[in-house]
Amino acid sequence: MAKRDYYEVLGVTKSADADTIKKAYRKVAMQYHPDRNPDNKEAEDKFKEAAEAYEILSDGDKKARYDRYGHAGVDPNMGGGGFRGGSMNMEDIFADVFGSEGSPFESFFGGGGGRTSAGGQKGANLRIKVSMTLEEIESGVKKKIKVKKQSTCQTCGGSGAKDSKSMNTCGTCQGSGYVKMIKETFMGRMATTSVCPTCQGKGKTISAHCSSCRGEGVTLNEEIIELEIPAGVEDGMQLSMRGNGNAGKNGGPAGDLLITVEETPHEFFTRDGQNIIYDLYLNFADAALGTSVEIPTIDGKAKIKIPEGTQAGKLLRLKGKGLPSVQSYGKGDQLINVNIWTPKKVNDEERKILERIKDMPNFQPNPSKEDKGFIDRMKDFFKG
Repeated sequence: MAKRDYYEVLGVTKSADADTIKKAYRKVAMQYHPDRNPDNKEAEDKFKEAAEAYEILSDGDKKARYDRYGHAGVDPNMGGGGFRGGSMNMEDIFADVFGSEGSPFESFFGGGGGRTSAGGQKGANLRIKVSMTLEEIESGVKKKIKVKKQSTCQTCGGSGAKDSKSMNTCGTCQGSGYVKMIKETFMGRMATTSVCPTCQGKGKTISAHCSSCRGEGVTLNEEIIELEIPAGVEDGMQLSMRGNGNAGKNGGPAGDLLITVEETPHEFFTRDGQNIIYDLYLNFADAALGTSVEIPTIDGKAKIKIPEGTQAGKLLRLKGKGLPSVQSYGKGDQLINVNIWTPKKVNDEERKILERIKDMPNFQPNPSKEDKGFIDRMKDFFKG
């Protein structure tokens, strides 16, 4: 099923500012919150849909990608490499708008599958830059990169404890990681669950820490990650691989790997969106008489015909020889910008030939309408 437009989901226009977007999300979230719509699957879906829309539209970079590329720009499956546009979960999003105090998410997710662990801390995001040639951008590419990141400690399995005997069930929450209480929220009085203050949601207390990670549950390692970057990306575009950042702590999810694309300057081409531009230099004779020339393209070479009388600045076009759209909606063109090459020095024989032809009628530039008008006015002036 096709996703709805995010602006439509929140009921705002593209020109809406951050405050308007936040207010719109608040309204939709309160309307469809599961606590107000128990056992209503449709309301729950709309609630999640609104959270997804807010996650994208409240972030300047993600909003810009969405405005330019639509859902493809923030698609979690872009390029088949697990690229995602977002990194916040629904609890983070809701807290961003309503504040963390008395968040009804505690009751909605409490003790359930909304989090890996009550006290789990999400790992930090990693940021890298990946250089790509136009050839790689044209076809898409797989790259293997080595990154230093925090990984789950192999000695203790991320528990932070020296051994199993060093871990004891928390007496406050009885191992659940949560404690239940009654809270007054903006929705009224409701039963909520919150992170256990004794074990910070681990469900366990530790008497002796792991010597490898010193109780952190993570260690610094080098890891080789394979990236699959889709065709058509642009310089400065940011992609995200969910869960490939630093490992989380206490059972928390890993952060994301954020990849910024850097386009490498090309020997022959410059880029203009999906089009590529090639500067072709012709000598005067070839431009005047016409010729055929071989030029480079992104995927090889092509032979093109230069018509007789081609002027400097003439723009020729090779259809479909440009770059694909990241949305896979066809390809751009290769534009050939014709330049007339003028020799800096000529020998005596060449000079004689040029002297013979420079005053011939066909070698005089035709004046423009503006030039003709100016000449006529000057003639009238001097006659007067």
